[in-house]
Amino acid sequence: MTQNTASDPTAGARKIPVWAFIALAIVYLAILLALIRLLTPAVYVGYARFTSVEIIWRALLVPFGVSLLFVAVAVTVLGWWRPVLRDHRPVRRWVWVVPIIMGIAVLGGSNYPELADRGAGFTLLLLLGALVVGCGEEAMYRGIGVTTFRVNGYSEGKVALWSSALFGLSHGVNLFTSQGTVAFVQVLAAAAAGYFLYLSRRVGGGLLLPVIVHGLWDFGIFTGRLGAVYAGTGLLVLAELVIGVILLVRRRQIEPEKRAAGTPATA
Repeated sequence: MTQNTASDPTAGARKIPVWAFIALAIVYLAILLALIRLLTPAVYVGYARFTSVEIIWRALLVPFGVSLLFVAVAVTVLGWWRPVLRDHRPVRRWVWVVPIIMGIAVLGGSNYPELADRGAGFTLLLLLGALVVGCGEEAMYRGIGVTTFRVNGYSEGKVALWSSALFGLSHGVNLFTSQGTVAFVQVLAAAAAGYFLYLSRRVGGGLLLPVIVHGLWDFGIFTGRLGAVYAGTGLLVLAELVIGVILLVRRRQIEPEKRAAGTPATA
C-alpha cells in the first residue's frame, strides 16, 4: 500500500544521518550538565531532588530552559517543525491505556503532604519545571529522534527501539551522581518510559500528549523525592510494570489492521 504523502509530515523533509541526531543529543546533554554544574557549585543537588525554590531555578528551570531553546533552534534550522509536532502513524485506540495509566499513577502517587508544606508557589514552579523538561526531552527524542529514524527509512519497530534506547542511555549521566546499580535501573526505566511516550505520540497524533504526560510523570517523581522515602512513588513503579505487561501481552495488536488491497478506507 502506498503512503499518502499529502498527510505524511516527513514527506520532503530534510534528511540527516543518525550520527547527526546523536551529536545533537550529546550537545543537548552537554549544555544541560554544564549549566547545572555552573549554577549549583555550592548547592547539593541529588538526582531529581528539587527541594527549594532556589534549586528549582538553578538546577531545573534555567538549565532545561536553555536546553529547550537549543532544541527549538535545531528544529528550526532543520525545518522540521511539522514532522516533529505531528504524527501520521496511528495505533489502535486501546493504546490510550498507556497515557491514561501514567496519568492516574501521577495523580495517585504525588507527594501532596510535602507540596502542601511548601506552598502553592513552590508547587507551581516545580510543575512548570517538570513541563519544561517534558518539552525539551520530547522535542529531542520523540521529535528530532523519531523524525531522524523515519527519514532514514527505518521500520517503525526500529524507530521505537532506537529512539527509546537512546533516551534511556541519556539518563546514564546519572552514573556520575548515583550508585552504579541505581543508575543502571534508571536507564532501563527511562528506556521503557521512552517507549510508552513514543506510543503516546502516535496515539495522540503528535508531540503534545507525550509532552504533557512526560511533564506530569516527572512532576510525580520530583514530589516523591522532596522528603523522606515516599510510599506513593511505588505507584509510578507499579504503573510502569502494569503497562509493560499489557504491551507484552498485546504487542501484536498495537499497529492498525492492514486493509486488503482495494478495500476503501472508512470516512
